[in-house]
Amino acid sequence: MSAKPVRVLHAAKSLGLGGTEKVMQQFVTGLDTARFETAAFAFADGPRGPQIREQHIQTFVSQDFLAVLQRFEPHIVHVHRAGWPETDLLGPIKRARIPVVVETNVFGRHDPSPLGRIIDHHLFVSRFCLERFHKTTGVEPDPTRYSYLYNPVDTDLFAATAKPHDFSVPAAGRISRPDPGKWSPLALEFLPSVIREIPDFHYHVIGGIPEAQDYVEKNRLQKYVTFHGPVHTDPELAEFLDNVSLLTHANDTGESFGLVIAEAMACGLPVVTHPCQGLRDNAQLELVDHGATGLVARNVEEYAAAVLWLLRHPEQARAMGRAGQEKAVRLFRMQDTADRLGTLYRTLLERKGMMP
Repeated sequence: MSAKPVRVLHAAKSLGLGGTEKVMQQFVTGLDTARFETAAFAFADGPRGPQIREQHIQTFVSQDFLAVLQRFEPHIVHVHRAGWPETDLLGPIKRARIPVVVETNVFGRHDPSPLGRIIDHHLFVSRFCLERFHKTTGVEPDPTRYSYLYNPVDTDLFAATAKPHDFSVPAAGRISRPDPGKWSPLALEFLPSVIREIPDFHYHVIGGIPEAQDYVEKNRLQKYVTFHGPVHTDPELAEFLDNVSLLTHANDTGESFGLVIAEAMACGLPVVTHPCQGLRDNAQLELVDHGATGLVARNVEEYAAAVLWLLRHPEQARAMGRAGQEKAVRLFRMQDTADRLGTLYRTLLERKGMMP
């Protein structure tokens, strides 16, 4: 291989607003341009497409993945997927004989299919997902093939754009896709207790679902809850978080990473979350250290109490937010995470004798 930059194609199903697509966007724009020529592929365009193209990253939107691979001729293809078999992504990669294949395994699932064997390295988005994968599949740990890399967060941008918080403001925020699978009854049932104690409390929600709006109406909570539309950029997200004193996270399926949690931490906010049962995702507990960067509640009474405690103790909330911000910079900073990924790419190429 010549000294020219290594060509890396990141591939996902679409360029929508989801966390998977955002992570891909952060990587294709964050990798060192002196070492890597990056491009993005998806079968369908979406709001992230224009954002990637604005950064002068070549973007392919096509139903013919094989033709894109033959045109771009990547040294590395990095697939962002749930982890289960996906022939529409892996089939063309195999036919194109791509030298190195990496996956970000978003949900920590196992792909025992023949196509799954073309993947040289499996990246999980949290230590929790990696450890659960080995525990449930019987696949022996092998750091040369299986490791975790936290999702990248633009902590520099959040630090620069987030305003100093007034933690005495009686307001909490919630952010998710408008998907019932992203909700828990805790996200609503804590409200009556908090409002009884703090009558001027307000709840700002991005990603409200019909069931949430019905709950608010039936319990006559309209004056306490505002449903907002989606945010498309990190500055918009920072502006939303500027108006609340904490993030309330509640999702009964849990988080394989918890990008919204990490972004709230990067903005200096404490987070209230809860554990999930059994083998469900629990990386939210990897991000939120109880009593240090936020609070973990096991039921609605504890959840309401946690929200009340943070709102009544603004200086302690500020200290937790600061600790969360420091943790986010240490573990999730986009530039550092992209550098770690770049090191992995070079290691894999060297292992195949493809680096000078």
